[in-house]
Formats: sequence, C-alpha cells, structure tokens
Amino acid sequence: MKPESLMMSYGFKPELSEGSVKCPIFMTSTFAFKNAEAGKAFFEIAYGRRSRAESEEPGLIYSRINNPDLEILENRLTLWDVAEDCAVFESGMAAITTVLLEFLNPGDLLLISSPLYGGSDHFIKKILIKFNIRVLEFSVGDSKEKIINLVKECGMADKLSLIYIETPANPTNDLIDIESTSEIAKHFSTPEKEVLLAVDNTYMGPVWQHPLKHGANLVLYSATKYIGGHSDIIAGACLGSRTLLKRVKAMRTFLGNMASPHTGWLLLRSLETLKPRMDVQSANANKVAAFLTTHPRVEKVYFPGNLIPGTEQYQIKQKQCLTNGGMISFDVKGGEAEAFKALNALKLIKLAVSLGSTESLAEHPATMTHSDVDENDRIKFSITEKMIRLSVGVENFEDIISDLQQALEKI
Repeated sequence: MKPESLMMSYGFKPELSEGSVKCPIFMTSTFAFKNAEAGKAFFEIAYGRRSRAESEEPGLIYSRINNPDLEILENRLTLWDVAEDCAVFESGMAAITTVLLEFLNPGDLLLISSPLYGGSDHFIKKILIKFNIRVLEFSVGDSKEKIINLVKECGMADKLSLIYIETPANPTNDLIDIESTSEIAKHFSTPEKEVLLAVDNTYMGPVWQHPLKHGANLVLYSATKYIGGHSDIIAGACLGSRTLLKRVKAMRTFLGNMASPHTGWLLLRSLETLKPRMDVQSANANKVAAFLTTHPRVEKVYFPGNLIPGTEQYQIKQKQCLTNGGMISFDVKGGEAEAFKALNALKLIKLAVSLGSTESLAEHPATMTHSDVDENDRIKFSITEKMIRLSVGVENFEDIISDLQQALEKI
C-alpha cells in the first residue's frame, strides 16, 4: 500500500489498547517490567550494550527513551522517506542541534550551504563555533569542483565531518543538488571516516522530496510545519539508517529533547491528512505564483515553478522535487515601507512566521525570521526589505489571490 493509506494504521495494534481504533495518548513517565530479566534486556538494547536479536522487540522503559506514541509515529514517518529509522524531537531546532552535536567534534570542519533558515544560521555561526568547530560556506550555484577546491583551500579537508544543506533554501527557494553534494561528501570520505550529508527538507516536506534517494545520509524536518500542519504543535524529526539513528537517539536520550506523548499523538493525527493537505497547498501555490508573477506591483517571484527550462536550477528541480512546493517569496516594488503596507493590509492571510499549515501565512524575512543573519549575507542572497515570504494554505485559491490583490493595492 501507498504511504497515505498506511498513515491510518501502520505500527499500531488495536488489541494492545482495548481495541481502540486510534492510538491513545500514553501519558506515563515510566513503564513496568514483567520481570527483572526483561528490564535488564531492555536496558542492554537501549544503551547499546548489545545488538537486538532478530525476533526481539525493544521494550518500553521510560518516556525520555521511548514511548508508544513516538514509536508508532517514528515508524510511520519512515514510510515517506523510505528510511530505516526515525527520531522525533520537541522542535525542529532540537533535531538539527542534536545531529550537529552528535556528528561533530572539536576541531572538525562543517560545510554548509547558504542561505539557511535564521535559527540554523544562528546556532551554527554563533553557538557551534564555541565548541571549536570551523564552519565553511558555499553558495547556491557553486559547482561541485568549486566546492571541492573551496574545502581543499581552507586547509582542513581532512577535518571535514559533515555537510549540512537546506533545499529549497528558506526564504529564497534556491535549490541545492543533493546528489552532487553527496558526491562531494564521498570525495572527502576515507575508509576510516565517512563524511555525512544532512539535508533540511522542511520546505518540501516528506511528500514532495526524498533526499535519502539522492544520496543524503540524514533528513531533518521541522515537523511543526507540513507534518504537523495545523499551527498547534512544535516538533522536529530526523531520519536515516538504523546505524546513524542509533547515535542520534542516544544523544537525544541524554539531551532529553524528545517529543512528548501528546505531541506524538497530535502528529499521528496530522499524518493521516498530510498528502491531501500538501496536494492542495501545492496546487494553490501554482495559481498564486502565476498571479503574483504578472502583478504590476510585484518585482520578482521566487518560486520553483518559475524556473526557466534548461537552467541548472530547473534541472535540479526536475531531478529531485516532485512538485513546486507550497512556499513563495516575492519582492514588491519599493522597500520595507511598501512591504509593510501590503502585510498590514492582509485579511485572510495571517501575518505570522512559520509555514506549512492549513492557513496561509505571510512574513517579512529581513526583519523577522532572518533578521539575525549577517547583513552582507542577506544582501548577497536577495533577502532584502522588499521581500515577503508566503506560505500557501488550503483555503480556496481565489480567496488567497483576492486577499493578495487588495493588499498589494495599498502600495
């Protein structure tokens, strides 16, 4: 069966929960063992003291380590990305920071794409460097050869441990070639040390792009966005091989940043409607982008559907993106004052950060989500005062367009 069908029942056994059709919320901190031998066996597996036998299922110990709601959720999330395992966190930043802390050591080199989401940019450039980790950036459009030379010229090629990219980039919708970046990771890998590739796939969600199929080792999400999709929870997720996720989950256990049972239960609810929601959002975004592209008060539209056939960005989109997504950024003619006039005039569309929810949202990246990004970087990547970021929801597309029309008339 297809993932959208399996979202209704995969991983849940009603007979273990009084016949309940839906998974209950297991609001408990700890779980009772049948006997001392079972408790010993559960801890041996949880702490990696031995491998799990083929027919052995890991037991429940403590909700900081595992919980039925999270286990079922993690099983279902693996289906979209065809991953071996998944770890769910209390926020997207918790997932990102846990991965960075687990796979980087003092003295290592981290290679990142630019631009990045403002929170990721802040953690990497202002917090991670405190741990004596060197950060090297490459830009959208840089060739594989140029990036390889960039790493070699920095003098720390042997210290490269992780490549972290965001594609499409927030808020510019710029695309990074996952397959090509994976080849860069392999180029610097040795028999003693594998360089890993982690991809923030939040902008495309688990339905529209599958980085593991293109060579990524780890996929990261702010599950607050499309996966949650209702602006009522904060959560994150990381997916990949069992070997790598064993390390991620171990770090999560001791950082204590796993999602709560209630968060897991809400995400299970959201997964049931994930594909139909995202299908509508993608279809709406195509129509909204077409409207914005021809509007006299709009200077430029940043949207994968507007890429010119034959260009490198278009070829990347065709290779790894299944749709154009649901995120649009656009420049109004003018600057901050004109952008603010349009934002303040919105009625249906909510003036708020975040994305991927059922309601349409609009914000001003330069002074909001990306305000902490270095000014020179903002200018370099066209994150200017005239840019507005729009997350397209599931409302009737004609109503979304009508709201944008009346708001743009205020400029």
